[in-house]
Amino acid sequence: MIQDIDPNKYHNEYRPEAAAAASSPVLCFDADKVLLKEDEDGRLSIPKASDIEGKLTYAFAIDDTEYFLMRDVPEDRQSLKEFNIRKLRRSGKMDNVEMFSIFTAYHLAVWYRNTKFCGRCNAQLEHHKTMRAMVCPSCGLEVFPRLNPAVIVGVRNEGKLLVTKYNRPDADFYALVAGFVEIGETLEDACKREVMEEAGLNIRNIRYYKSQPWGIAGDLLCGFFCDLDGSEEIKMDTGELKVAQWVTPGEVVLQPDDFSLTCEMMRIFKEGKI
Repeated sequence: MIQDIDPNKYHNEYRPEAAAAASSPVLCFDADKVLLKEDEDGRLSIPKASDIEGKLTYAFAIDDTEYFLMRDVPEDRQSLKEFNIRKLRRSGKMDNVEMFSIFTAYHLAVWYRNTKFCGRCNAQLEHHKTMRAMVCPSCGLEVFPRLNPAVIVGVRNEGKLLVTKYNRPDADFYALVAGFVEIGETLEDACKREVMEEAGLNIRNIRYYKSQPWGIAGDLLCGFFCDLDGSEEIKMDTGELKVAQWVTPGEVVLQPDDFSLTCEMMRIFKEGKI
């Protein structure tokens, strides 16, 4: 999955004293596009601080390399090019470490972009001096990066798996039932609700599998496997999905990359490991 960057080590503690060197990687985003360098052979790389001018904010470190975020899009982009993050994921031009750093920095960039004013008193927020947080200079409200908990549900039924496709023009690949956890719900309650809402099915024996940060949507994904409880007749929510069907292991069609928890869950079912 995208966070599986071994033997590299991700360090998410905030370092207020960090200062960018000329060689420090810098992530900069314009909406859902990331600015990258592209050489004559088409190879892509994350720009360094020497390649781009502007105010930098410390983001995180991978091993001994500190990454920085440019929160404002520079007018002078020099030789940098824009690449859509979702399309970049499928391109095969960036390795796991690079894509993980882009997804994680994008999560931070969106949060900074959307966290400019105090929700309590409307004053303009300032960056906290010692924490990865924004603070209100007027009322003291502290705002930390937001995580959106969501569930991914692998529903099994007598050797078959429920697969879906979202009802979006860009949803070309099979996935599993998924959705955000709502206020007052447990993760298990969210699994039951999402499967009923999207496919009209009841489930039982809900078992946790694994979690995954998914910075492109600010999510923390929690994967579960479960068993069908009752009728296998699918009553698909056509507003949400365009496909919902039972498939055998041999019929499972995997996504073209192995970045997502969804794809890993489909793969281990296909390989008979669950």
